[in-house]
Amino acid sequence: MSFPAYDEYEDSGVEWLGEVPEHWDIDRFKRSTVSCRNGIWGSEAKGDENDIPCVRVADFDREQLSVCDDIPTVRNVTESERSERTLSNGNLLLEKSGGGDLQPVGFVVLYNHDEPAVCSNFVAKMELAEGMVPSYWRYCHAAAYSVRLNYRSIKQTSGIQNLDQSQYLDERAPFPPEDEQKAISSFLDVETSKIDGLVSEQRRLTQLLAEKRQAVISHAVTKGLNPNAPLKPSGIQWLGDVPQHWEVSRLKHATSRIVDCPHDTPTYNDDGDFLAIRTSDLDDGKLFPEIMKRVDEYEYHHRIRREPVLQNDIVYSREGGRWGHAALVTANDRFCLGQRMMQFRANAKFDARFLMWHLNSKNVYRQGDVDTVGAASPHVNVGTICNYRITKPPTSEQQEISDYLGERLGEFDSLEAEAERAIELLQERRTALISAAVTGKIDVRGFASEEAMA
Repeated sequence: MSFPAYDEYEDSGVEWLGEVPEHWDIDRFKRSTVSCRNGIWGSEAKGDENDIPCVRVADFDREQLSVCDDIPTVRNVTESERSERTLSNGNLLLEKSGGGDLQPVGFVVLYNHDEPAVCSNFVAKMELAEGMVPSYWRYCHAAAYSVRLNYRSIKQTSGIQNLDQSQYLDERAPFPPEDEQKAISSFLDVETSKIDGLVSEQRRLTQLLAEKRQAVISHAVTKGLNPNAPLKPSGIQWLGDVPQHWEVSRLKHATSRIVDCPHDTPTYNDDGDFLAIRTSDLDDGKLFPEIMKRVDEYEYHHRIRREPVLQNDIVYSREGGRWGHAALVTANDRFCLGQRMMQFRANAKFDARFLMWHLNSKNVYRQGDVDTVGAASPHVNVGTICNYRITKPPTSEQQEISDYLGERLGEFDSLEAEAERAIELLQERRTALISAAVTGKIDVRGFASEEAMA
């Protein structure tokens, strides 16, 4: 869909805005606000009349540019402390502290709840001036964030960041007439909702692909590739029936080496020649060297002192939110174990790929899950892992299953990559549409008229 432009433009004199409609004003962001007041953390909830929901940065819905539906945190804030800090529908919230390299501070969302709340001390409440349309301004701040206008106001670039709100609000922004703010807001509400629907469809597709991928892995390593093979009870709850000619074994009998990582945090070095494998560096059957942190030779030798990590060794995450993933090592003399990782070396009776896929199956995952129930930080004991019950097909059949999974899962990877690329393009389209509308590159006033007649 293409949209018309305005009839007359003029140079705004502002780099991120370029030319804007001739009748629009250009002014500082601070003109749009009556106040910008830091939030308050208060004290622990007490169950009395001073308990109130507290919006944290974690409650920002960065896609919808609003506060999440549920605000889980309740704090105790006295009436005097709430003065001028209580949030009402239509306030904007400015992220003051937090952030990181991939998500710098300075994001703005709309408080769209009817119930009163406060915001944490990492967030500032912005009360808009008369004639300023809240939804327009959340989109305007989003457009500014997308071009990194906030960067100049961030006082440090690593660790916990702090935004100088006075400096940020001194940046210049477009001020359309109030009726056009409403038209732009209505247009973007509708059009971004359409894009969000398409993104949701693609995300649902990736979820279905992940579920199908897991089902294919689990079926192949417990039932094999022959649908007509006679089955027998394995005697193991998580394995169920297995082909009659297969055996059942334990992980410790399938390996020649089982190595736990050194229980200390690696000292990373951006100029190091070696790569430390962390739980975030692998997924089911996939290793991602391109995102791994580096270590120097001294740290590398410290971390492989128990055993070098060799090509076709299996690395396995056993702690944290990403426990239970396994992948094959792709080269000798390059990798070492980071924290929360284990290393296995298949013995002569097992194909390394088959063993790796088995470790990624839900049949094995459920065996480790017994150690993590109710744990704030999931952690699977080494003893539990060593005694995982696994199937043991003939070696030739293990290789056939591994070949099949490599090909079949490659198809899933391609489909997932297509879906992820579609999501990326849709999100780029969303960002571009918001920017075009709030900076006046497209004229959406006719859209509002069409909506009124519909």
